[in-house]
Amino acid sequence: MISTYSLRDPFSPYQALVRHFNLIVQMARRDVVGRYRGSFIGLLWSFFNPLLMLGVYTFVFGLIFKSRWSTQVSGHFDFAVVLFAGLNINSMFSECANRAPTLIVENTNFVKKVVFPLETLSWSTLGSALFHLFISTIVLLIFSLGVRGSIPWTVVYFPLVVAAFVPFMAGLIWLLSSLGVFLRDLKQAMGIVTAMLMFLAPIFYPQELIPPPYRNLLYLNPLTMIVDASRDVLVWGREPNWMGLGLYTLVAFFFAWLAFGWFERTRKGFADVL
Repeated sequence: MISTYSLRDPFSPYQALVRHFNLIVQMARRDVVGRYRGSFIGLLWSFFNPLLMLGVYTFVFGLIFKSRWSTQVSGHFDFAVVLFAGLNINSMFSECANRAPTLIVENTNFVKKVVFPLETLSWSTLGSALFHLFISTIVLLIFSLGVRGSIPWTVVYFPLVVAAFVPFMAGLIWLLSSLGVFLRDLKQAMGIVTAMLMFLAPIFYPQELIPPPYRNLLYLNPLTMIVDASRDVLVWGREPNWMGLGLYTLVAFFFAWLAFGWFERTRKGFADVL
């Protein structure tokens, strides 16, 4: 299929989102519902899964290990709240990154349909991950309200934090899904990469534990800025680092443009390989 997008236009990655919005929503809904099809409680698992995991984190880290994030955060349940806020972002990242390498391969029937917009697969996958992030965040806020007695007003900034992350995630899916057609080992490699990035981001530990000369290296990890900003608005009750978040958005925007261009240029070879 010949690309109908101008790859010189930096907004071309988002034209598919606008042009095929209804299709993307339907595919994301089908993905979410299909994941729980056949189970007894169905879609309610999307709520109970993060709730059960939060319970496990609270029991293991709060009651058994009695972990403390810092001297200022010393409650038995606070560590679980801080940890869960970071893991929610990592879960979204891992879900997309681990699915992307086989996204085209598992949808061969769409590749053979000349009129089907393959670029929408990235947006629908991201939409499914955003749905689970939304549910997990609701669980986090309910738990935080029960433990702390209040929710910080800065939660209103959380959609802006997620919006900064969306271009990077969309670009990553376009890049990995196209490479996955030609490199079938990529799926196995991404399992290792996502695990490494999780431990190399300040999810299980505060940045203050990293020696100052190496602390800035954490920001080479695409998760670090978003994890920090999410904790700022959901847990600590303060505004995110707007300058850092703005710079991250610009880089993510540029990355998405390059990845989309790569996807559009390589898609002509998908049918031959598959």
